[in-house]
Amino acid sequence: MKVQFELWQLITLALTLLTILVGLGRLLLSQIERRFDERLGVLGADAQGWRETERSVLALRAELAERYVRREDYIRGQTVIEAKLDAISSELKNVQIQGAKREH
Repeated sequence: MKVQFELWQLITLALTLLTILVGLGRLLLSQIERRFDERLGVLGADAQGWRETERSVLALRAELAERYVRREDYIRGQTVIEAKLDAISSELKNVQIQGAKREH
């Protein structure tokens, strides 16, 4: 069995195959681009969420600095208060001792 083509039929067949390949290539590229755009959209929304989270954390840090005392600062303040109470207690004992001596 022998198949014979004329030149114009071969050219038409080649152009048809080339057109089909170009069309399939464009279809593939459009699908890739659509998926790429979808992923970028998700990443863009994700980045916006990260920005909002970062702003919340920064606001919380600012609020913590205003409202809460560090442990070391609290201990230092508590030590000063206790030293003052000890001094007052010592003075009261001295006054009581002096008052007891005057009575005798």
